[in-house]
Amino acid sequence: MPLLISRSASVFLQSRPSMAHFSTTSSSIGQKARLRGVVFDMDGTLTVPVIDFPAMYKAVLGEEEYVSVRSKNPSGIDILHYIENWSPEKQRKAFEIITDFERQGLDRLQIMPGAAELCGYLDSKKIRRGLITRNIKAAVDLFHKRFGIVFSPALSREFHPYKPDPAPLLHICSNWDVHPYEVIMIGDSLKDDVACGKRAGAFTCLLDETGRYDSPEFDTVDLKPDFKVSSLVEVHSLLEANFDLTP
Repeated sequence: MPLLISRSASVFLQSRPSMAHFSTTSSSIGQKARLRGVVFDMDGTLTVPVIDFPAMYKAVLGEEEYVSVRSKNPSGIDILHYIENWSPEKQRKAFEIITDFERQGLDRLQIMPGAAELCGYLDSKKIRRGLITRNIKAAVDLFHKRFGIVFSPALSREFHPYKPDPAPLLHICSNWDVHPYEVIMIGDSLKDDVACGKRAGAFTCLLDETGRYDSPEFDTVDLKPDFKVSSLVEVHSLLEANFDLTP
C-alpha cells in the first residue's frame, strides 16, 4: 500500500529522533515538539470495549477460516480489508453481520475512564480534537449525543480509505491546516491506529489496558508506537512532559 506522506512530514520523519522507547519523560528529547492536535480512535479508546470481535470475525469468516486467518495475523484481523475482494453478495452479507454486532454494541456504549477529563484538558489548552473510527457513523453520532463531547472532524467507516491507510489522518491534518508531525494519534490497535499514525507522519500513542502488547510476539512488528499507556488518565502527564502544547 503506498504511503500518502506529505513532503514536510517525510523530512521530519527522517530528522526527528525515534521516540518508540519513551514513556512519559522528555529528558531524552531535548526541545519539545509542538503539538496542535490529538486524534482519537473510538472503540476501545474513547469507549469501553463492548463488541465481541472474535465472535464477529467467526460469524463473518466461519470457524475454520477464522482460525487460519488469526494464526497469520497475531496483531489482529483486518476484517474490512479482508472482505474487500469478496463478491458483492458475499460482501453485503458480511457487512450485515458486522453492522449487527456494532448496533448491539451501541446499547452498551460507555465512555472510557479518563476520556472526558482528557478532552477537557485539551480544550483548556485549545488543542484540536479529532476522531477516526472504522465503526459506523451512527456510533459516532450516539457518542457525541450521549456524552456531550464532540470531535471535529469525526471520520467513520463511511470515509474511504479507512485505517490503517493514512488518508483519514492526513484529511484531518489538512482540515486543521497543521502538519502531521504536529499531531498525535491515540488508539488501542497496532495494526489500525499506530499504523495509520506512523504512515501519516504523526506521533502515536498506544492504549494497552491489559498489557497485551508486552507479549514477545509483538517485539518484531514493523510499526511501533512512540508512547504506550495503560489508561487515558496517563495521557495528560505524557503530553505535558513531552510536548509544547501550543494551539
